[in-house]
Parts: sequence; structure tokens; C-alpha cells
Amino acid sequence: MELRVRVSNVDNSPAMCFDTGLDPRSFARTKMSQSLIEPGYIVNADGSHDVWKASGVNDTGGSMRVYGPEFQGKRLDLLLDEIPSPSTGNQEALKAVTAWIKAKMFLGETRSALNPGASFVSPDGGVFFAPEYLSNRCLYLEGILQDPYNCPDLLGMNASAFCAGLMLYKIFSGVRPFSGAEIYQDMREGIFLPVNFAVPELNDNLAGLIRDALLLPLDKKRFSKKGGNLKSGVDILTNLLDILSGKEPLFAELPDEKIEQIEKEKRTFIFRQNFSVKTGRFVSANRFLLTGVAIGLLFAFFVIFSMANSAASRQTTAGMTSEKVVSVYYDAFSSLNHDLMEACVQGAGKQDIAAAVNLFAVYRQRQVYEMTSKIAVVQAKVWKAGGGELPAPDVFGVTDLTLKHMGGSESEGLMFYRADYNLWSPTEDYVRVRGDNLTLKLDKKKNWRIVEIDRDER
Repeated sequence: MELRVRVSNVDNSPAMCFDTGLDPRSFARTKMSQSLIEPGYIVNADGSHDVWKASGVNDTGGSMRVYGPEFQGKRLDLLLDEIPSPSTGNQEALKAVTAWIKAKMFLGETRSALNPGASFVSPDGGVFFAPEYLSNRCLYLEGILQDPYNCPDLLGMNASAFCAGLMLYKIFSGVRPFSGAEIYQDMREGIFLPVNFAVPELNDNLAGLIRDALLLPLDKKRFSKKGGNLKSGVDILTNLLDILSGKEPLFAELPDEKIEQIEKEKRTFIFRQNFSVKTGRFVSANRFLLTGVAIGLLFAFFVIFSMANSAASRQTTAGMTSEKVVSVYYDAFSSLNHDLMEACVQGAGKQDIAAAVNLFAVYRQRQVYEMTSKIAVVQAKVWKAGGGELPAPDVFGVTDLTLKHMGGSESEGLMFYRADYNLWSPTEDYVRVRGDNLTLKLDKKKNWRIVEIDRDER
């Protein structure tokens, strides 16, 4: 990888150089010349600081390079990439990050570059923060397409604390807690392996501060669920400096049993977190589809529940004798109660039920048109009991019903009846004289049902 932010020679003198990768025309067209007035900062170990300004631009092999005063130090991201010691971490990088934290606190809310690739740290603890826009352009050309040490949602000291926590995680564990294509989403959701699992021997207070720093992008509700102690970026940086600059040991020896226990907890944590993340992101990515499926399932449950409820409340012939079933059938026919008629029959009476349904629909429609709740059809037996005068345009039903048992036995589950009756209809100006031969059987629930109606009419 070619470094585009580095110390190089300009006119035989060392200088801080920023290779923009632009030819002269592109450099002018993109107004990169404005970067000449963008400030950088040099923060000394005693807290004093100076503004760094570019000195000029030169053409090196067709590429425009911005340069300025030299700063003797190492680039922080390169120090972070060095392999740490299992017992002490990367001591040079640790000292550099400690100096970086101090420099950020000395600058306070003064905006300065956060990307470690834009920071150089000297052996005496001085820190150079390169011009932010200019350095980000150069780091992008180096292949750093995403800043792996910073969350774009944070500002000010919270952003500095997050970056510091992430760099310390890298120093002690050798890996970054966030990586991959979904790095920023993981930062925003606090998806990482806690440093106390990655480095069990690490000082508990230091591990807790690193965790608190990495949870800063979360809102308060989610922060508390992750087990962090809600602190400001300033508080976190101050406490980190107290530990890093003090005499408290950063590592502790742990017995093998404790390490085995932590390893088990680590595996459980990783399993639960992976399951939670995959489930949550699948739901988020397919929320419209899942909403549709949920609505469909709710509708299906509603239909099933309605059918079950309807079946539970459906009328039956339970407890009725065979003769009672026959009389109820003709009474239901007269009152247009097609539900009860269906309960009385099993494969028979289709014409009667259809006639009752059609007549019920006609009279119900009349009620709607005439805007009345008054029953429009009169049962024939009620009409006859009141004198039975003709004409009777709204009279329907059975009168003069006589039933006769023709054979069969209840023990055999088969009964035969003869029903003679008169049928009055509002669509006819005469009475129908009918005789029905009915066959009844016990159904699976041991209820009597009419299975056949053999009719003669005159």
C-alpha cells in the first residue's frame, strides 16, 4: 500500500506531505487548492498547541502534493496495526493513544481529525492532527474506504471517546471490535464482543470504560440494556487517562478455572448475539413481507375462529326425539329458520331449505327498502288462529300438520314417519296439500336427523 499521508522530502528537506492523486487540471477543478488554508494542529505534551498550515503544492510525477512543516512522529494507525504482546499489549501504540487522548482533551471542542491515519505521535508525547478534509481524501486513495475507528453519528468529545475506546480494544486484543460490510450498523447497534471476553486478563475498570465508550452511539434505552454505565465522552476520557497514566496494573493473572468459565460465557454470548442480530436484521429487511404474512395469518386465525365459534353455536337436534325433530323441521320451515332446518336434516330437504332462504331474502330486502323492522311475513298457523281470512299475500307456512309413526325403532337407529299438512305461500292464491314420507337416522353424535323426504302433493 502506498502511503499518501507521510513525511517525505521537498526540496531536499523533510516535510509533511499529502499526495492527492490528482493531476494539475483535476486539482484545480475540484478546488483542492482550498485545502491550503485548512488548518491542522500540533499539540505538545505540556498542553500547548500550534496551528499547522500547508506551505505549498508541488507536482510529483503528475500528481499534485500538498506539503507543510515537518512533524517528527509515527502515524498512529500504523502503530495500531502492529501485533500486540499477549501479556502487555502493544506498549508503543498504548503510549501513543494515551498521548492522543491527552491532546484531544487539551483541544477540547476544537474540531480536529479523528482518523488515526491522520494523526502522528512523537516520542515525547506530542501529537499532530492533519487537516481533516485533506487527509481523508488521501486516506481514501490508500484504500481506507471506511474509517474503522469512528462512528459517523458522534460528535465532539463523545466521538473522541468512542475512537479512543476502539483503539484501546485493538491494542489489547489485536483485532477491532467492528469490521465487515455492516461495520457502521454494528457500531450504531452496539454489536461487538466485549473486551473482557476478548482479553479476560484485562483490568476490569479499563474493560468497563472501553465498553462504555463503544456503546456511546446507542440511545439511552438501548445503552442501559447493553449494561453500560452512562457517562459523557469527557468522563470516559478522563477515567481512561487516570488508569493508563497511573500505577494500577492493566493485566491480572487468572486461574485456569476462571478462564474456562469466561470462555463458556463468551460462547454463550456470541451465540445469543448472533441469533439476536440475524433475527432482528432479517425482520428489518423483510418487514413489509412479514407484515403481509402476519396480516394473512391473523385473517386465517380470524376465519378459523369464526368457523369454530359458528360451529360451537350452531343449532343441533341434540336431546330431541325422532318425532320432535320432524315437528321442529316443519315449524322452522314456517318461520323461515333455515339454520334450524339444516340442523334437522342430513342430505334431505334441499328444496325446502332453498325456498326458505329465498323467501327470507326477499322479505329482508323489503324491510330495508321500506325502512322498517316490522316482520313482513306472517306464519300460516298464526294467520289461521286469527281467523285465516283471504286473500293472504304475506302468509307462509304449514297448517293442519298431522304426524304418524310408520315403523322403525329407536334401538335400531331408524324411524319412519308420515306427515300430512297444508302449505301456504305468499306467491300463490291457493293452498298446497302435501304428504311427506320421512326417514330418520341417528348421526355420528347419536342425534336424530331426517335423511330422506318422499313427497306427494295435490
